[in-house]
Amino acid sequence: MTFFAKLRPLAEARQHLAGQGVDSIHVVMDEILSATEAIIEGRRTILVGTNNYLGLTFDPACIEASCRAAREEGTGTTGSRMANGSLSGHVALEKELAAFYDQKEAMVFSTGFVANLGMLSSLMGRGDVILLDADCHASIYDGCRLSGADFIRFRHNDAAHMDERLRRLGERAANTLVIVEGIYSMFGDRAALEEIVAVKQKYGAFLMVDEAHSLGVLGAHGRGCAEDAGVEDEVDFIVGTFSKSLAAIGGFCVSNHPELELIRYASRPYIFTASSSPSAIASTREALKIIQHRPELRRQLWENANRLYQGLKDLGYVLGPEPSPVISLRLKEAEKAFSCWQGLLKEGVYTNLVLPPATPDGGCLLRCSVSAAHTSEQISRIIAAFTTVSC
Repeated sequence: MTFFAKLRPLAEARQHLAGQGVDSIHVVMDEILSATEAIIEGRRTILVGTNNYLGLTFDPACIEASCRAAREEGTGTTGSRMANGSLSGHVALEKELAAFYDQKEAMVFSTGFVANLGMLSSLMGRGDVILLDADCHASIYDGCRLSGADFIRFRHNDAAHMDERLRRLGERAANTLVIVEGIYSMFGDRAALEEIVAVKQKYGAFLMVDEAHSLGVLGAHGRGCAEDAGVEDEVDFIVGTFSKSLAAIGGFCVSNHPELELIRYASRPYIFTASSSPSAIASTREALKIIQHRPELRRQLWENANRLYQGLKDLGYVLGPEPSPVISLRLKEAEKAFSCWQGLLKEGVYTNLVLPPATPDGGCLLRCSVSAAHTSEQISRIIAAFTTVSC
């Protein structure tokens, strides 16, 4: 076997997509017009595949904070916090995240992906057990692998199957870490947290909830699925990202366990990754304030999400199980998904084309992510485009 032979299947898959005229990972946005529009291939295009849930990427306060931080502190940190030290903004954001979640400890990571890698690879180790929902994100799976712990899946959102798995672990169940997500990124459904917490309590296990897609989206204060379900006190670790509702880049973990502070000394993804730039930290701090003080954004987001979900449902499409800011059309045939994705782009609507093995059930998805910044007219145009393309 030649050195690059392992990459041959990828080359063949890419060639197959090119033969269909599809190049979904090289879409270039020549000009960003707003939080919801860009120029793509010379066309004014509605962005409904960006996870910009609250539409804060163009918020004036966030932009001004980001620019001010760059002018005063520079464009980057040029190294990790362990080596180069922390900026005051890093420390302030951790305190603000802890206060927002009413938790004792908080840690900021460079990305949401790194947050999961960093937490799982240092919190868990050989001989430990991780029990995770089968539909968890790739970063959680990679963190499990990096930890060296035994990891076992339970059927998606199936608390009874989770119970069965924990029962079979016997005495090991009490030190097992259960991992779920607040809102799942593929189908947009939320975790059955009340049932999951009840099972967790039965065995004395620990619980981590990834609120990447639910921060700013669910809960009376925007804290996510755990707040919405009224089970925050039963969650041991909440992880999340700055790259969706907070409209920047970075990740975090909060917890009431004082041992979270010790993770800084053990987490290789934290120790050996450059820390977040001053501009990213500053805009994230502003966005966190907006989540707390502008609940009307969540209301608008859900109004838009419910309208698009119902509109697509009325067209007869097979969607995820419940209305959500993540709305996925489920398609069995890849060629159909290719043609629909291309057709929507030509109609001026940008969505995410998701193909196996990234999808949970081996099917194809056209995934939409709704924003509070979408106007009513834009939602109408998105529905009209799906009507024209007829997926």
